[in-house]
Amino acid sequence: MAQSATLLIVEDDAAIRRLLRVAAERTLYKVIEAKDAREGLSMLDIARPDAVLLDLGLPDRDGLELVQLIRAKGAALVIISARTDTTEKVAALDLGADDYITKPFDTEELLARVRAALRHRDRGEIESAISAGDVEIDLTRRRVRRSGVEVHLTPKEYGILAVLARSPDRVIGHANMLRDVWGPAQEANVEYLRIAIRGLRQKLEPDPARPSLIINEPGVGYRLRVPG
Repeated sequence: MAQSATLLIVEDDAAIRRLLRVAAERTLYKVIEAKDAREGLSMLDIARPDAVLLDLGLPDRDGLELVQLIRAKGAALVIISARTDTTEKVAALDLGADDYITKPFDTEELLARVRAALRHRDRGEIESAISAGDVEIDLTRRRVRRSGVEVHLTPKEYGILAVLARSPDRVIGHANMLRDVWGPAQEANVEYLRIAIRGLRQKLEPDPARPSLIINEPGVGYRLRVPG
């Protein structure tokens, strides 16, 4: 993340905006604020922020309606919301949000999610090789190594890992992964996905019972955690 990155906070609660501003400025973001959707869209055009923190419960418009508008401007987008319903999370991610974190939140975790979203945006084109811990994923050669040793994956296991590796540090919804790997007819069969994830963890995680690479977002999807 560039130290001069501009962060737009769209949040109607003044106390939360103040908390986020202090934390973000401490990590050298330039911060601008908006208290509602109208102001947020105006600031989006004027300031051209690198990243946006967006509350869904805005007084003049549902935040979900802004997701595609924000992404069309090229900004990384992290949702902050009191809504815990998984359907809301899935909807936001499917519309193009990079991440979703519920209130109350830890500001350090939130800013880490923003950094990850910015890394994802700044990569531009998909990298052909991804490193996650001691795991190396070569998307061009369809080859996976752990500590330098090639790991044999089933076609479905590799398919899931490739989907995650193409968007590292970003939550990918269950339906999206199932649709990409098994086809549209199977996008509701989450058990297929769980079996493939279990196999991946057995082969790639230092401790499959406490995964540190393939992270579950309950009811929503999975992310591939990439250090850095």
